[in-house]
Amino acid sequence: MLGGLDEREHAASKAEGVSMNAQDGMMALDDLRVLDLAGPSGVYCTKLLADLGADVIRVEPPGGDATRRIGPFFQDDPDPEKSLHFFQFNTNKRSVTLDLENEQGRELFRALVKSTDIVVETFAPGYLASIGLDYAALQALNPGLILVSITGFGLDGPYRDFQASDLVVQALTGLMYTIGFPEDPPVAIGASQTYHMAGAHAAIGALMALYHREATGAGQWVDVPVEGACMRMADMVALMYWVEGTVRKRSGFEFYRGVQDVWPCQDGHVICSALGGGGADTILEWMESEGMAGDLRTEEYADVIAAIKGAAMGSRGGGGVGAKAHPKMRDLKADQKHVEEVWQAFLLSHTKEELLVGAQTRGIVLMPVNTAKDIVEDIGLAERHYFVEVEHPELGCCLKYPGAPYQLAETPWSLRRRAPRIGEDNAAVYGGLGISQEQLDSLRAAKVI
Repeated sequence: MLGGLDEREHAASKAEGVSMNAQDGMMALDDLRVLDLAGPSGVYCTKLLADLGADVIRVEPPGGDATRRIGPFFQDDPDPEKSLHFFQFNTNKRSVTLDLENEQGRELFRALVKSTDIVVETFAPGYLASIGLDYAALQALNPGLILVSITGFGLDGPYRDFQASDLVVQALTGLMYTIGFPEDPPVAIGASQTYHMAGAHAAIGALMALYHREATGAGQWVDVPVEGACMRMADMVALMYWVEGTVRKRSGFEFYRGVQDVWPCQDGHVICSALGGGGADTILEWMESEGMAGDLRTEEYADVIAAIKGAAMGSRGGGGVGAKAHPKMRDLKADQKHVEEVWQAFLLSHTKEELLVGAQTRGIVLMPVNTAKDIVEDIGLAERHYFVEVEHPELGCCLKYPGAPYQLAETPWSLRRRAPRIGEDNAAVYGGLGISQEQLDSLRAAKVI
């Protein structure tokens, strides 16, 4: 048994409405209890744990968490119970309301901590200590407790108290500097990727701490700076600077290799890395079979094609093509542009689907740049039953969610229930602490819950 719940508490959790999947008791983390105090930078961490079976209890202030006010909203109704953002990141969780600024609220929280395995929080460094809930105080109640703290820059250091956001971290890690076109300012990537990266690393850290607890019986404090987690996502820009003194530049459509990767076609865009690599000959054969290779098979372009093929994946952007140009070559840049124009004309004569089928049957690395519509209609995802329908009784419908990021044969991932409504599990969770309905009504009236 990995978690701290005894059999009676575990049975009560199941009775409280947490379905344990078709194979009861066989989920990877189904004996764990997690208290989720996380904001946007940590909700993906707790979702990962919940989807693996952990009993994740979302602890929200009375009236609901601020993340419930992040749009878009179901049918464009700005209701905190209809946030699609909240729906996405809170599946399989339960919800209780609790005011941690209130001493009665803190006493309830301490009572919950006694039977909890992991607490995940994203408050500013020092906040929990300021209200008497620092790790030392919590560990005194539960020596095996694991506290995961996700902050912008970590729990110590000169940036400890600086304000941060997804955009700020993208900028500071150098990630933003590498994205976009050389002539344009740095560009941000969407969908709060630094938060999700930090959340994934926080889940890994929590599980590693859990593994350590299995061996020693001791919990620990896991410090997850969003900046540190996302430095790992900034590719090898720091290593390139340390080794060569070079600053990785924005390369637009060309990524690393000096040959364009993203191309327009008849009904959108495709991504293809094969032109600058070992697939160039196969691409030329394909174009030739449709009478669209132009003059690229002539001796005049043999050296140019050879140079482009030498820009194999992994060489540095801008430096690979033509770095060792044949002495007879007149103007590599102009000739390369001509090759790309002929290839572009070929692509513009086909749809994304035609190019996908034609490329993949020839072993060419080419895939469409999908829109949201393309993704939900993708036959590959449909065949693997990737999207999962979850019932939302209050909305009178089912919504489809992204499915398993991995498949475990023996301890399956499962999407079991929709995100909780505000405080809908107060009676079940607090009732497990021996609090009567009359006491709950009193706490609610006092705005403690």
